Amino acid sequence: MYTIAIAIFIPFIAAALIPLIYKKIPSVNIGWFVLFIPLTLFIMLARYIPAVAAGETYIQTIKWIPSAGIDFTTYLDGLSMIFGLLITGVGTLVILYSIHYLSERESLGHFYVYLLMFMGSMLGVIFSDNLMVLYVFWELTSISSFLLIAFWYHRKQSRYGAQKSLLITVSGGVAMLAGFLMLYVMTGSFSIREILGLIGRYTDEPLFLAAMILVLLGAFTKSAQFPFHIWLPDAMEAPTPVSAYLHSATMVKAGIYLVARFTPIFGGEATWFYVVSCVGIFTLFWGSFNAVRQTDLKALLAYSTISQLGLIMSLFGLGSAALNSGYSEDSVIYTQATFAALFHLVNHSTFKGALFMVVGIIDHNVGTRDIRRLGGLMALMPVTFTIALIGSFSMAGLPPFNGFLSKEMFFESVLNVRNLELFQIGTWTTLFPVIAWVASILTFVYSMIIVFQTFFGEHQPDRLDRKAHEAPVGLLIAPSILAVLVVAIFFFPNLIGNYLIRPAMSAVYPMFPNADELTPHIKAWHGPNMALYMTIGVVVIGALLYIFLRFWRSVYTIVPMRWSLDALYNGTLSRMESVSTSFTNFYMTGFLRDYLVYIFLFFLSGVGGILLLTGGYSFDLTDDGPVTISEFIIVIVMMVAAGAILFAKSRLTAILLNGVLGYSIAIFFIVFRAPDLALTQIIVETVTTALFLLCFYFLPEWKKEKSTTQSKVVNGIVAILVGTAVTVIALAVQGDKMFESVSLYFENAYELAGGKNIVNTILGDFRAFDTMLEVVVLFIAGIGVYTLIKLKAGKEENDFED
Repeated sequence: MYTIAIAIFIPFIAAALIPLIYKKIPSVNIGWFVLFIPLTLFIMLARYIPAVAAGETYIQTIKWIPSAGIDFTTYLDGLSMIFGLLITGVGTLVILYSIHYLSERESLGHFYVYLLMFMGSMLGVIFSDNLMVLYVFWELTSISSFLLIAFWYHRKQSRYGAQKSLLITVSGGVAMLAGFLMLYVMTGSFSIREILGLIGRYTDEPLFLAAMILVLLGAFTKSAQFPFHIWLPDAMEAPTPVSAYLHSATMVKAGIYLVARFTPIFGGEATWFYVVSCVGIFTLFWGSFNAVRQTDLKALLAYSTISQLGLIMSLFGLGSAALNSGYSEDSVIYTQATFAALFHLVNHSTFKGALFMVVGIIDHNVGTRDIRRLGGLMALMPVTFTIALIGSFSMAGLPPFNGFLSKEMFFESVLNVRNLELFQIGTWTTLFPVIAWVASILTFVYSMIIVFQTFFGEHQPDRLDRKAHEAPVGLLIAPSILAVLVVAIFFFPNLIGNYLIRPAMSAVYPMFPNADELTPHIKAWHGPNMALYMTIGVVVIGALLYIFLRFWRSVYTIVPMRWSLDALYNGTLSRMESVSTSFTNFYMTGFLRDYLVYIFLFFLSGVGGILLLTGGYSFDLTDDGPVTISEFIIVIVMMVAAGAILFAKSRLTAILLNGVLGYSIAIFFIVFRAPDLALTQIIVETVTTALFLLCFYFLPEWKKEKSTTQSKVVNGIVAILVGTAVTVIALAVQGDKMFESVSLYFENAYELAGGKNIVNTILGDFRAFDTMLEVVVLFIAGIGVYTLIKLKAGKEENDFED
């Protein structure tokens, strides 16, 4: 019944079991066990393809926190199906590749735990209907990707890249959370499906625009859109299987998924159209422009990923224009941009995944990814060359590869936007095809760099760390499968179009009645048209730019690196660290009395200030009970003991005076007829006094710190003010009861919890969860003490043996 929910949790369960399996069978590569997890999930999801293609959706709900409107609701439709198949399908190939790529000397147990955590988190993101559940999984992707990027933590750059990705993506996630809460405030629901039906009433609300921008911040940071793209190149310090999985097929597509899922909610608005399409198209250009300058193959692929993500994002922005005017023939034209986005989403995962694996093979076999040291590898690595050729030419948009089909649809979409009469867009529409065309030329250039500068030219064995040779079969299987898919999709694109993209289009445009009209028939030849002429121009001008690359590459030196976004990020982080260090050094003086002064001053300014502003310091003593002589005596004893502690000359005297305070409180409990509390207080006071005496017996002689007159005056004033504030608060609380006393509820403890002792029922029933956590804390502390004792005992034994 809960198939999709089970699919989400299977990777987490497997991740929990891996350490046990890895410990029991250390001689077997744990990757072979992990491989069955995504493969099983892929087959499980593939069984739903015919039903989802026929228009079925599957909703499953598990009650979680119903009082807060948070349920674990999973939702399988065409859109989540595409992403689910990519996550599990590419995940299967990546794990197969990693089995042969990673050495058994690596910490494989940790690696596969992190990878499965990430896989489960991504499945949770795409299948969650509840915004809060989606957010939980969203941040889990950031945490697990942080662990994967920092897998080689002994490398400084790996730690830097992991920190950078975490800071940027988590910051965007927090912004997205604020947007989700705004949607809840407006609609009263956390369900995406319910919000979709209600949001039309709230488009004029001030929170609507704010929620839209905050949600987009989360999407842009995760999908490496400008100017948040700077984390992705540094994340390439991760092992190649991680790069192939996280940064081409899954993690960076989470933001794409978010934009696609929220297009029906925000898509009819001009702000959504402008922000998504403009940020996307500029990211496309900026990524391709910077990719050409890279000399590291992995860095080149990182910027190419940024560029391709910008292409997909811009298409979703252009496609959102169809929601502004409702269902019509004109609006259906604009939906083709969304179709192209979904199609290129699939294509990009195939050719980019293959290219990352190829780069991993090159690095694995020759010991470098530096293009300046490579060349002439075609004859030595013919299979790797073939895969690289297929992936690069597909990325460049050449036939007969799937990238050509989606790139042609991209050109047609940016050309169609020129006829758009919505949002008062005017002549700005001309910029879209121009920027798209220039970016595609640059894409062609860096695609040729991958092929020709790596595999053609002169072989330089003396500049390589290892002798070049073809990769073993195990490393070639996964990229070969992806390369075959690149070609197969070109010849049979409508299988993808009809069974995967068409139901996804229905999810993006649920208000449009006929999904068939939204799904064009994909074909390679459309006759001579503007899109074809643009492609010819890309090939001709791109080839010329590649041939004369050395003459114009100096353009990248015009703007100094200190003006880059990376320099801005590093400078900002450095300044924040400097300011925080200075501030910390200011208040972390090393003296306990200073810390107490800070705490008490904050208490006075916060609580005392509120009392003064609200007039809550008034109190009435007329209804108070009489104070007996015995109570006066106890209070006087406590005052004398407290004052005497300040002038005690030894620790022993101070401890005994402190015990007088504790036992006096116990006497108060007896006077007020609370024997159980009195007994508890006596036991606690006796134990703590004995422990104090035992501990202080072994400490050196107590030498009081000499204080200046100024510090004594400050401490005295603060002490008097705090004592006065606490007294006023106690009197004000007793004299002005704004609400009915909570004790009235607990007085009915026998009927509610079956216990005659109110204190016991509060601890065991009403506060059961809190009490359980306290026990857990004590248990953990006990384990820590036991561990330290064992470690010390073990060290002493080793020292004795030595």
